[in-house]
Amino acid sequence: MGGDDAPLIVIEGAHLARKKYPQAKFIVFGDENEIKPLVKNYPGLEGVMEVRHTLDRITSEDKPSTALRSGRNSSMRLAINAVGVGEAHCVVSAGNTGALMAIAKFVLKVLPGITRPAIATHLPTKVAGHSAVMLDLGANVECDPKNLLEFGVLVGVFSREILKIAEPRIGILNIGSESVKGHEVVKAASELFSAAAHLPGKYIGFIEGDDIGAGTVDVVVTDGFTGNVSLKTMEGTAKMLASLVKQSFQSSWLMKLGALLCLPGLLVALPAVLALKKRLDPRSYNGASLVGLKGLCIKSHGGTDAVGFAHAIGVAADMALIRFNEKVEQELEKIGMGAVAAPEVMAEEAAL
Repeated sequence: MGGDDAPLIVIEGAHLARKKYPQAKFIVFGDENEIKPLVKNYPGLEGVMEVRHTLDRITSEDKPSTALRSGRNSSMRLAINAVGVGEAHCVVSAGNTGALMAIAKFVLKVLPGITRPAIATHLPTKVAGHSAVMLDLGANVECDPKNLLEFGVLVGVFSREILKIAEPRIGILNIGSESVKGHEVVKAASELFSAAAHLPGKYIGFIEGDDIGAGTVDVVVTDGFTGNVSLKTMEGTAKMLASLVKQSFQSSWLMKLGALLCLPGLLVALPAVLALKKRLDPRSYNGASLVGLKGLCIKSHGGTDAVGFAHAIGVAADMALIRFNEKVEQELEKIGMGAVAAPEVMAEEAAL
């Protein structure tokens, strides 16, 4: 029931996702009076979709702590529970991000050897056919060096297994590429990366913000504060550029005439323009992974449409099909990080 246009985008998104994943089956949680009439509009969907009724839902205004305490019968909590008890392979939600992280961490728990889960997504770069995976995007405002090393392992596996990059290049986001720059946390993290013998990729050192779009690396590691600010800045810049182009062509009758005269050339270049539009379509990158949990959890953008939600389902399906968490645990064992839950995690659970 989460998202600006839910539950419509969820139901239609599931229908679209079946084109690529015909073996997929769905359990949806929410108000059956809203959901069931929608399901009937899509041929064949009723046969692979079970609707479980609940009127409780978590709103975008709910604090994570409130959602955790009071949302036990909410659509989000019940969906996460389904993964926790093994009824589902993964959960996809377009709802409240903070609540999703808090409930998922409480219900699913973290993988052995991981102290904190993080939010990761892949972003377009100027290199054709290339995406860079970046985390953390807001789950952990402050991180220590070990957290950053864990993040590198998590998204290194994602880049290698999901994006099919044989040896992902891993970089730590910093204010400069020189080893002497940055605060003590990133310097210490760099030492940990350099000393790690079996990373799922190749550590290349510090990178700067412009390296993300340049495709310098395949994996961008940073704390949640920096990552979230960077992501929102990139999104805002893209929207600003699109707006400025539109304003320029509408600024005067002469510019409008110039745009009209450009039409024959644009028609010739239409295939290239459409390809560029598809490559930069944010819906194609929808579906951020809450990595580091024992169960698979995907966060869809709340403002997406059915196409974007279908892509988020695809991210979840791909991670389930390759047994993502099993591969992460194998990598953690290789570098000596596979262990019982960290003391800080157990302390948080006891407090809850």
